[in-house]
Amino acid sequence: MAKNSLTLESVRHSLIRQEDSIIFSLIERAHFPINSPTYSQSYVSNSIPAFSGSLLRFVVKETEAPLAKAGRYANPEEHPFFPEDLPPSVVPPHNFAKFLHPPAASININQDIWDTYINKLLQLFVAPGDDGNYASTAASDLVCLQALSRRIHYGKLVAEVKFRESPQEYEPAIRAKDRDTLMKLLTFEKVEEAVMKRVAKKAMMFGQEVTLNNDGNHGKYKVDPSVVSRLYGDWIMPLTKHVEVEYLLRRLD
Repeated sequence: MAKNSLTLESVRHSLIRQEDSIIFSLIERAHFPINSPTYSQSYVSNSIPAFSGSLLRFVVKETEAPLAKAGRYANPEEHPFFPEDLPPSVVPPHNFAKFLHPPAASININQDIWDTYINKLLQLFVAPGDDGNYASTAASDLVCLQALSRRIHYGKLVAEVKFRESPQEYEPAIRAKDRDTLMKLLTFEKVEEAVMKRVAKKAMMFGQEVTLNNDGNHGKYKVDPSVVSRLYGDWIMPLTKHVEVEYLLRRLD
């Protein structure tokens, strides 16, 4: 995307498209039960030399390393969960548009996203149980985490566009380091309510059980639409606004 082509409207269209990716990733993860050993350090502690952590942590770290070599994290829209010790890119660099303010571009809240996903979200839409498919479970988790991270960190683009459109509205609060005022400036309750309704409707459409006969499956969904709505209302939008505030606080650096 060209530097001057990014507008609030184009950012909103991207956020709407990302809703689809998030909902489909949740549906895929819901195919498996909770599979708790995936998140237990003890499950792989004696199996993988020189590694400490859960199977999910292992899968994510081992996936991010080759992606870093392939240049994924040179894109300012992508954020690794384990940025420490990532290998450098070995492919020719792409000239990504320099849209973000450099001192603010390095914000990464993936640890918060990781903790929220494992400790709060999973239990809301995944059935209890254990089917032994731990590697496939971790792979599905990775897709969810990447989709959530991309959506939440897109707040940096949202903040930059909003700042460019009305810098006079934001500069006093930025100079005063007034997080509460910035949060109020960034909050539009009607818009957020519309988002929650839209993602719930999408979850109904994408996750309904399709049959050829009228056998009583009406109202059964692969992921509860109310959970998807809550995911946006309680976590995705608040975390996105947190990224926006942190970005704006560095915007005049």
